Formats: sequence, structure tokens, C-alpha cells
Amino acid sequence: MRAATSSKRSQENESSKVASPAACVSPSLALSSHPPRTQRTCHPQMAWSNHSIISEFILTGLSDDPLIQALFFALFLGVYILTMTGNLTLLVVITADSHLHTPMYFFLSNLSFLDLCFSSVTVPKLLKDLLSAKKSISVEGCLAQVFFVFITAGTEAFLLSMMAYDRYAAVCHPLLYGQMMTSELCLKLVLLSWGLASLSSVVIVLLAVNLDFCEAYTIHHYTCELPSLFPLSCSDISVNVDILICSTLLHGLGTFLPIFFSYARIVSTVLSMKSTTGRSKAFNTCSSHLIAVVLFFGSGLVRYLMPTSGSTLDLLSSLQYSAVTPMLNPLIYSLKNQEVKAAVKRTLGKCLRYLE
Repeated sequence: MRAATSSKRSQENESSKVASPAACVSPSLALSSHPPRTQRTCHPQMAWSNHSIISEFILTGLSDDPLIQALFFALFLGVYILTMTGNLTLLVVITADSHLHTPMYFFLSNLSFLDLCFSSVTVPKLLKDLLSAKKSISVEGCLAQVFFVFITAGTEAFLLSMMAYDRYAAVCHPLLYGQMMTSELCLKLVLLSWGLASLSSVVIVLLAVNLDFCEAYTIHHYTCELPSLFPLSCSDISVNVDILICSTLLHGLGTFLPIFFSYARIVSTVLSMKSTTGRSKAFNTCSSHLIAVVLFFGSGLVRYLMPTSGSTLDLLSSLQYSAVTPMLNPLIYSLKNQEVKAAVKRTLGKCLRYLE
């Protein structure tokens, strides 16, 4: 009797060792099937021993209604075409016209290149999903998207800060502008922007790689962003959230404060000008950059500092800084800029003469 009882208990213990409450997986693992939507309790070490692991995430997208999806597809296809056309035109005009070979337009050409990259990280995948019945993304693709969103957005934030310093030098120290903003300094500032953004992006991706996921694999968003991955994790994310908030604040404040102090000095200088023409010229020079700063920083900080809820506000803020702002930047910097308009006319004239 005792031997039978002991054998039964041994079989139960072996069975409990094999059973697993839910699939718990790190994004760095490959996957064969979707896990069952059962209990969320699991342990990080199970990620390496459990065979029921995921290879992709499901995106909810912008809508499930086919008609609304078709309308969104037409809308964002137009947005993407305008973004590509506007930024490529601005990039070609600045490169081709020698009158625009100045520090301000050097930074603006880099901004156009960044907007091309930034928009291409998310919008093509969004367009594909709007035409697909199944909106999915591989784990590796999701991590790649997280990285490239951060590196392009982070570099743009640093670049906007550099452009504010350039405007400060032009308005507040016009006689010393050529000495303050040399070609070597401008190139170093752009490379520094890419370097700091790359370092920040690596830290952010490491936070995502170390997450462990259980049965939840549906991202309530149209793209992969780190705040949307946190609710899916079954591991303790408190440290990850703290690091993300600190990184966002350091990045945001480190780029926004120079903009704030630069424009505080610019406003003080403009108000002290006696010439109405000088005030108007300084305002026109700086207003375009201020609009771009407000659109980019406003939506970006809302997305990464507010708690993720999968709400319409989350989607709108992401669409604003990743799709709409890259489209608007060429218009903002060209519509009120007489030098860019004149350069466009000269470049078009050259092209027409060449074709003749």
C-alpha cells in the first residue's frame, strides 16, 4: 500500500514539473506557436525551458472596419508620398544650390534626411497592415522597429536643439556668426547627435530584449513602441519603466532646455531691436523652427511619459510625431522662407534648361 502511494505521489510530482502555467518568453527566442491565453503567472527562467514560445506579435492597428481601413490607407499613402516628395525636394535643392550652403540649411538638410528615415520606419508597415487581414510583426522585426524609432526620433530631437543654437548665434551675435558656426563645428554637432541617439537607442532596446512574455502577444497599437510592449510582459517591469522614464526625461530635457534658453535670449534680443524690419526678419527666421519644435516635442513627450492605455490619444500622439510632423517640416521651412523659394525656382530653371 505504501509503495503504491509513493509511486502515485512520484508520478504527480513528475507531472507538476512538466506542466507550465503559461508560455513565458524573451523576445530574443525563436517561436513555433501562439501560447494559450491562460494564467499570466510565470517565471523568467521558464523562457529558456518552455517549448511553447511566440515568434510574432499581433498588432490591433487603427481600425477593424474594412471601409475605415481603406480610407486610412488612402490618407496615409498620401501623407507618405508628400513626406517623400517634400523632404527629397528640400534635400536636393539645398545640395544643388550654393546660396544655401550655410549652417542653417546644413542642419535643415539633415533634418529632411532624418524625416525620410523616420517616416519610413513606421508608415510602410502601417500601409501594409491596412491591406492585410492579419496584422503581425516578428519579434525581431518588432525590436528593430523599436530601435530605429528611437534612433531617428532621438537624433531629430538633438538636431532641433542644434538648430536652436544656430538661430541664437545668428540673431544675438550676427557679427560673430561665421566664427561661432564653422563647417567643422556643424559637422561635429550632427555626428554628436547621431552618436548620443544611438547610445540611448541601444539602452532602450536592451530593456525590450530583457522582457519576458507570457500568453499575451497582442499589441494595442499600429506599430512597435516600447511603452506598448510593457503591458504584455509577465516579468517585473518596474525597473524598466523607471529607466525608460529617466531616459526620456534626460533626452527630452537635455534637448529642450537648450532650445528654451536659446529662444529666451532670442526674444530678449528681438524686443530690444528698434527696427521693425529687423524684428520681422528675426521672427520669420525663428517661427518655422518653433512650430517644428512644438509639434515634435509635444507629441513625443505625451507618448513616452503618459501611461500606456491603448487609447486614441496614444495612437494620435504616435501618428503626430512619426507620420504627420515629417510631412509638415518641409512645408513649415519652405512656405515662409524666401531663400528656399528662390532656390527652388533656380533649381527648377536649371533642370528645365538641362532637359531642353
